[in-house]
Amino acid sequence: MVASALGNNSFSNSNSGYSSTSINNINLLNNCPCGADHDADQHQSVMEGMPQDPAELVNDLIRMGHYSDRAQLMAQSWETNTMKADLWQLLEQGSLSNATESQKRICYDLIKMAGGVEEAFSAAFGPQAQEFFTDTLQSSTFRRREFLIKVAAAAAVVTLTGCPSAPPPDETPSKATTNTPNTPPAGLEKTNLKVGFLPITCATPIIMSEPLGFYTKYGLKVELVKMPSWAAIRDSAIAGELDAYHMLSPMPISMSLGLGSTAFPVKLASIENINGQAISVANQHLGKVKEAKDFKGFSIGIPFAFSMHNLLLRYYLAAGGLNPDKDVQLQVIPPADAIAKMTAGQLDAFILPDNVVQRSVFNKIGFIHILTKDIWAGHPCCAFAASQKWIDTNPNTFRAINKAIIDGAAYANNPKNREEIAKAIAGKNYLNQPEPVLKAVLTGKFEDGQGNTLDIPDRVGFDPYPWKSFAKWISSQLVRWNLMPKDKADYKTIAEQIYQTDLARELAKELGQTPPTETERTEKLKFDSFDPAKPEAYIEEQIKQFKV
Repeated sequence: MVASALGNNSFSNSNSGYSSTSINNINLLNNCPCGADHDADQHQSVMEGMPQDPAELVNDLIRMGHYSDRAQLMAQSWETNTMKADLWQLLEQGSLSNATESQKRICYDLIKMAGGVEEAFSAAFGPQAQEFFTDTLQSSTFRRREFLIKVAAAAAVVTLTGCPSAPPPDETPSKATTNTPNTPPAGLEKTNLKVGFLPITCATPIIMSEPLGFYTKYGLKVELVKMPSWAAIRDSAIAGELDAYHMLSPMPISMSLGLGSTAFPVKLASIENINGQAISVANQHLGKVKEAKDFKGFSIGIPFAFSMHNLLLRYYLAAGGLNPDKDVQLQVIPPADAIAKMTAGQLDAFILPDNVVQRSVFNKIGFIHILTKDIWAGHPCCAFAASQKWIDTNPNTFRAINKAIIDGAAYANNPKNREEIAKAIAGKNYLNQPEPVLKAVLTGKFEDGQGNTLDIPDRVGFDPYPWKSFAKWISSQLVRWNLMPKDKADYKTIAEQIYQTDLARELAKELGQTPPTETERTEKLKFDSFDPAKPEAYIEEQIKQFKV
């Protein structure tokens, strides 16, 4: 089909002053010199009525459905990277005087589309870059021709990677393909993915990567599937209904070890957010709750047993002299139900993501008692994860989507981008929250419900690096609160096998980031410090210090 579509393997257009890159070594045993699979004496009758310009021919074949979505996505990625590289060269040189004619045409098209030089750079390297380049491809005849040429080349690549000499798309290559930031993803096993998420700000990198184009940048089309609860995500993951998931950072550990469910090996690929949670207390207790011991007798909502919320709340209450299993009543509630339950008087407090906490203030039913960053600054909360089976089957796709999310997390971690992100994820398809609530969370400028206006920029952060010391602290607390049997607490193995720290570092480096070289560190909490080399001793010291 490729040879049939292209006719000759190279061509030029004298009117435009450019020539395409030759496509060599694609011999599909065609009989006609034109490259098609008909005989030479049939050429005239076969080609009658067909466009003679190769780009026009490809365009017709696209409309007829002969080129796959995968080939078109690959071509768009190649052409986008070409345009971005040429525009970057203009920025570095400050002039087009030494540029080729093709580079000049690219820059002129981009500048014309954006409405100016500065506007072109802002659009090309901003959050809506993919949309900008797509619009340029559609509006510019020159760029459209280049794109169509690359579609044919991409189709050749797809055809060749489907040949017996290469692994079939549904089989696992022996090693995942690596890519540099400016190289389109190669060898993706799947491009259409379903990712489950809960509508909370913790999932910001996963959610915003769809409307802001980070998935498309890496050749992926992601359908975000809104889920009602963490149990629903767990069950859908085990049932194979999703490709990848938004999860609480303890969940890959609990699921892999079969804690509270069937054992199902899951890998934590990257952290979605650090901090970003708080304890909200019902307004009826305003002025009465000053510290942890004041929660005695309360009914407190948590999102899931295997959550940082549960573990941090237990840590906080125990340090205040309360036994979380005896002195308070903990209720597992989906975040979406928390506001209604507090309004109805069924909850005295809850520890949940900041958008839910801030909504309690917005609705004038609750106030913020403490941010979780003041319990453990830089603690992990949510994560991006996928099953071991899915990763083994789709190693290149796994790298691509993880890289997209790590890229998106870096964008989200820049305070300058927070208001834009709040607007992007506020809609019904995503968080379905008032934009002012999300801005209050993401910018750190918020009312606490106690008459104070606060400015805390690090209220939430989006550092994707999965420290192995996170896994060890989580495991220690699961043991401490009888959520994990001691005989399953192989701290080193859990951290090494479930938290994909090395891969996250590798992908971050490919993106030009500077991730840590260490895999673990001493974690400093409000009431103590955690040495990841001594998790058992840490548990003993906690019990000794807090008497719980």
